[in-house]
Amino acid sequence: MPAANRPTSPFTPLDFQLVLLRRMADHNPDLVEEARHELGVSIAGMREANRRWQAMIRGPRSRSAASRYHSVLGQPQSVTTRKIGDLECEARLWPVALWPDLRFEVLLAPNGVVWNEWLVRAPGAPAPELRTVDDLRPWSCTVDEVARAFAPARPLEGTAPTRWGLKFTAPDSSGVRRDCVAEFTWGLLQRVAVSGGEAVAVSGRP
Repeated sequence: MPAANRPTSPFTPLDFQLVLLRRMADHNPDLVEEARHELGVSIAGMREANRRWQAMIRGPRSRSAASRYHSVLGQPQSVTTRKIGDLECEARLWPVALWPDLRFEVLLAPNGVVWNEWLVRAPGAPAPELRTVDDLRPWSCTVDEVARAFAPARPLEGTAPTRWGLKFTAPDSSGVRRDCVAEFTWGLLQRVAVSGGEAVAVSGRP
């Protein structure tokens, strides 16, 4: 990036929240608009944060993903060891002001490579009760929570690096089991397509 075009202000945790929102706007523009106003940022500000983030991850001198998150978010709130198969991985968690009950998790392989980066429920925070399709409201739950509530769930490839999908069956309000496909962005539920029905929608943040 030419010196004249380099931003003079550091990329902050607020900017990172705007990056999370930018990708979610494809599915839930109304929720993103509400959250953007809560953060006190203009549409132009959100676009600029996303532009700077893309430049950071794609630039010829870009840092490793793990170093980049430390640079932007600071020291993690907690670091724990997690066993995945025979491997011991490191899970680093950061708070996210928009979602006080969630944490941004970066999962590192033993060699330090980032394996996963998404939103998870904060340790000790109550998880939502997911019993029927009606409980699957956008932004109300994470990938892991839906997978556990409606096991067995089959992972689906997302349409972008920050997106995931799950296919499962869940009862509707009448107890009839429905085939469902849930879409997640940064690990947070965005929408659910239900057989014999339309995608689950919501009018406000959970």
